[in-house]
Amino acid sequence: MSETTDTMSAAQNEPKRHSGLVQFFIRLVKTKPLGTIGAVIVLILLITAVVAEWLAPFPYTEMHFVDKLEPPGGAYLLGTDHLGRDVLSRILYGARLSLYVGLGASALNVIVGVLIGMPSGYLLGKYDLVLQRFCDAVMAFPGLIILITIMSLLGAGVVQLIIVLGILGGIGSQRLFRAAAISIRENAYFDAARAIGSSTRHMLSRHVLPNVFPIMIVAFSMSVAGNILAEASLSFLGFGIPPPAPSWGAMLSSEGRQYMVQGPWLAIWPGVALSITVYGISMFGDAIRDLVDPRLRGGAGRFSVAKKKLARRKSKAEAQEA
Repeated sequence: MSETTDTMSAAQNEPKRHSGLVQFFIRLVKTKPLGTIGAVIVLILLITAVVAEWLAPFPYTEMHFVDKLEPPGGAYLLGTDHLGRDVLSRILYGARLSLYVGLGASALNVIVGVLIGMPSGYLLGKYDLVLQRFCDAVMAFPGLIILITIMSLLGAGVVQLIIVLGILGGIGSQRLFRAAAISIRENAYFDAARAIGSSTRHMLSRHVLPNVFPIMIVAFSMSVAGNILAEASLSFLGFGIPPPAPSWGAMLSSEGRQYMVQGPWLAIWPGVALSITVYGISMFGDAIRDLVDPRLRGGAGRFSVAKKKLARRKSKAEAQEA
């Protein structure tokens, strides 16, 4: 009876284990202050994109010709543009547009990178040689020149932009997945799986893909900011999302450049929104990379921190004994 009581009391006193996602955010707050700030910025961006209709004081296409180039203040918190459209409303809707392009292109980056790099690193041989030379040929050209050329042929649009950014970014990121597949295929359990007659598709789906999943998360998080910047750059040059869509890059290019003297807020606020967004996503992506990749944490899995603490205690005990 006493043993049962002791077992129950020990179970009650045992610290509560959190899920992996909760542990991730706890470690993020404790060890990555800049990453935490980035996570807050990303959360605000997501909320803004979802509820833009309720947050925006006016529709982003609504024109008030009487109030053209109104400075910030009053009914227009961030001022109006040359057509009398509310700048705050256009920036809020532009957050949704940037998120569409950033997340969509990043997801396509990972898919294309996995489809190219994972079989190439696993099969090697002539297949890998031909495929890598093709990727090298594509990457030899300046990325912006390729983007401008393809967008001028396909025409401006959100879908076209996501596809072009996704495919070109995936060709560039496939080296990560290729290197991971090469390192994974050298493990002993791969030889055992081949010995029992496992097919190539089975090996890729059941053994290689689960092992590169953390790299997929890191690659996705790190590419979002770059895709948002690429969209803004193309829209600034006139090859991105056509008007009247409230792209931050287009806002900087059209009204921001043309009315810089009369209304400097037309260039300031889209630039601030773009800078804060890219900064927050970059910091959050760096934190995800550091927390997800065991090589950057000094250990493997969730037990790396506990191993460090145990090593410190052991060294202290040895020092006291000495």
